[in-house]
Amino acid sequence: MFDSNMWRRSLNAGCPCVFRLTGIWGSRAARQCSAPAFPASRITALQALELWKRIFEEKGVSEPRHSSQYIVAHLLGSKTIEGLEPGRLLEFLTPEETERMWKLCTIRLSRMPVQYVLEEWDFRDVTLKMKPPVFIPRPETEELVELVLGDLRMKSGNGDDPCTCLEVGCGSGAISLSLLTSLPQLTAIALDQSLHAVDLTRQNALQLGLQDRLQTYHIDVMKDAETVLSVCSHVSVLVSNPPYLFSEDLASLEPEILRFEDHSALDGGKDGLEVIRQILTLAPKILSNHGRVYLEVDPRHPPLIEQWVEANVEGLRYVETQHDISGRPRFCILQTDKSRDHKLDLD
Repeated sequence: MFDSNMWRRSLNAGCPCVFRLTGIWGSRAARQCSAPAFPASRITALQALELWKRIFEEKGVSEPRHSSQYIVAHLLGSKTIEGLEPGRLLEFLTPEETERMWKLCTIRLSRMPVQYVLEEWDFRDVTLKMKPPVFIPRPETEELVELVLGDLRMKSGNGDDPCTCLEVGCGSGAISLSLLTSLPQLTAIALDQSLHAVDLTRQNALQLGLQDRLQTYHIDVMKDAETVLSVCSHVSVLVSNPPYLFSEDLASLEPEILRFEDHSALDGGKDGLEVIRQILTLAPKILSNHGRVYLEVDPRHPPLIEQWVEANVEGLRYVETQHDISGRPRFCILQTDKSRDHKLDLD
């Protein structure tokens, strides 16, 4: 669901310890790590920040400065270091704050993503709970939401009836919940093959007060197409940040991703298109006439998707490719055209 550089952009004498995680991700995440001795005297927030930055650097933790800054800011009740009151970094940490800082940074030392360490992350205008192994939304997906919003606002401005959006592969619910927050007249349906993801989406919807406008289902589109069709017919928009990584690329991912995030949310098969092809096969039966599909994909995918749809999917046409902020072809937009009868081939 991302390229190999996205992880880095999503964050812009010691005593030995064993930090062992338990539960759904425990076996992969248990790691021997080395943390500094708990300070004998009081230290300031800035001193703690710099100390842990150096430790992260020495241990090869990605984004060492950002990791330390986000943890300190979170500890002190802010989203970012810049959001702290002037002089706050120069104040001494309380014993409780120091203990909490050491605990969170030791967890980060195990290479757990900082989003999981903090147990929350901002996505556009919403703050979402984060729990492993549910996929962490990346900045590019915020751009995908902006594309959908632009079209839906235009549709609303033209006096069209309120519409329903379907998100396939909802993860934490980032896309659906951000759209619902921005468009009060919108309703949404969110699907995921992972029960952990569906549960987290429901928690986030409840936290944001959006539960009455969002339906969530634990459905695997690859295995139960008929159920998808029964609960998702006649929607106006289908949006997805599906698994699109080429299988051979998994081994090159950062430890943060390999150890903690759900591989089924990443691996798109040999050519990265396995789930995408299924979504596009279902789309004409799910969408209303002139309904649109919005996909986040690998930059190698757009021409392949356009060719495949033209050859294999009746009632769906490729509209355009949009580039991400880095100039890469990242988003595919397609639209249904039901002027001709078509049959859905699920074989």
